[in-house]
Amino acid sequence: MIGFAAKRFFGVVATLIFAAAFIFFLLDILPGDPARFMLGINATDDAVAALRAELGLDRPTWQRFFIWLFGLVQGDLGTSFSQRMPVTQLLLERMQVSLPLALGALTLSTLIGLPIGIIAAQNRGKLGDTLSMVLAQIGIAIPNFWFAMLLVLMFAVTWRIFPPGGFVPWAENPWLALRSLVLPAIALALPQAAILARIMRTALVDVMQADFIRTARAKGLTQSQAVWRHGVRNALLPVLTIMGLQFAFLIAGTIIVENVFYLPGLGRLIFSAISARDLIVVRSAILVLVAMVILVMFIVDLTYAMVDPRIRTAGQSDEG
Repeated sequence: MIGFAAKRFFGVVATLIFAAAFIFFLLDILPGDPARFMLGINATDDAVAALRAELGLDRPTWQRFFIWLFGLVQGDLGTSFSQRMPVTQLLLERMQVSLPLALGALTLSTLIGLPIGIIAAQNRGKLGDTLSMVLAQIGIAIPNFWFAMLLVLMFAVTWRIFPPGGFVPWAENPWLALRSLVLPAIALALPQAAILARIMRTALVDVMQADFIRTARAKGLTQSQAVWRHGVRNALLPVLTIMGLQFAFLIAGTIIVENVFYLPGLGRLIFSAISARDLIVVRSAILVLVAMVILVMFIVDLTYAMVDPRIRTAGQSDEG
């Protein structure tokens, strides 16, 4: 298991380095001069040149990349062109909103989607199965920002149970901060829960036809006992991969949902940085999102290895 985890970890490091290079050079070739954009079209060439020197934009691309990469290792992401603040500070402030939102949505989608998928598989071909899958299909088809607006209309405007938008910092009032994230988390979680329900149902239906389920039934277990004791664990293997991929969709979905609920998260930070042509914030924020997704997939790989011992065995045999 240790050898398997070490190989995956080195893969994570290599992927992060490649992602950092790809993001940096892709954004660097975009047309437009950030210094001229910040000073306006009426700025003189001398003023633009002075600002470019101050921001380090007059250096060669490869040199700026290695300076940025060295800063990443040290935790120094530079200074925002537009806000004149350390990028690290900006990201940490916004992560206090986006990370709990994404994790809360992932937790909700798991708690909703997996039980529905399991119950639908146990009642395959019956009314409950058909109704569950119809609702799941509707959940997949409807975008999360529409759910967000519907939730605001119902629970914030009509019933006034939750705030319609904005965010109270955790340090000021943790309860109000949590309430501010409830509706956005539900809006993000419902479409992903629908996907999980369908994947879980399909995987469990296949597993229920396996020989070991029939053996368990022959030993005296009921259908429900055989499913919960033996079927669910084996059906979770493809579901774990989907859950890891869902985290990427949830992180990307926060960009839209945060604007609907006026949440000061990473999504709104990226949007405002793009508008201000603040490339150092854009590339750093995107890399943080990529790193979060890669880290989650690394955890999924480790979990996959714990659920399926054959993966650990394959890793040990490769070492030999």
